[in-house]
Amino acid sequence: MELSLFLSMLGFLWVAAITPGPNNMLLTASGANFGFWRSLALLVGIMLGMQIMLLMVAFGIGGLILLYPSLHLFMKIAGSLYLLWLAWKIGTAKYEKLETGDGPAAPMPFWQGGLLQLINPKAWLMVLGAVASFSLAGKGYLGSVVAISIALAIVNFASAVIWLGFGTLIGRILRSRRAWTIFNVFMGLLTAACVLLIWH
Repeated sequence: MELSLFLSMLGFLWVAAITPGPNNMLLTASGANFGFWRSLALLVGIMLGMQIMLLMVAFGIGGLILLYPSLHLFMKIAGSLYLLWLAWKIGTAKYEKLETGDGPAAPMPFWQGGLLQLINPKAWLMVLGAVASFSLAGKGYLGSVVAISIALAIVNFASAVIWLGFGTLIGRILRSRRAWTIFNVFMGLLTAACVLLIWH
């Protein structure tokens, strides 16, 4: 893959990764509630989930979604319900001081971050768009998929660290139980609002 094409793809993926969406809302809320280090498992899960999704799309499974509209509808419904459940969990999360680090609450495990990608329409559009627009035909196909995978990992890591760091900073600023409650309800509402993006 030529450098100019790779840079164009990087720009496309960066815009898709850095804009608000389910992953970024979860990372921000997790960073605020549990701190940067305790939320790294969620970050890793999201990144692995995206890589698995890329392989699925690149090697044919993504075509099923385009071929069978009912499967796409099912994914939209499942994604909406899962996001609403996550929004409820975020909005009703109990107050926890970051300094203790050993409270009863725990951040979302990495496997849930990975699982979310399978029903995250923004992630599907990002990966489908990258493969459709930037993969090369013929012998260059496999190499271009590897390039897309590398670019996807770069932009996902960078944007995830930014959103997670943003959440961690907020967590250090918000010290009172009331401020935490307001923040968590707000993040829960933003996560729930991501459902509107699914049906737009």
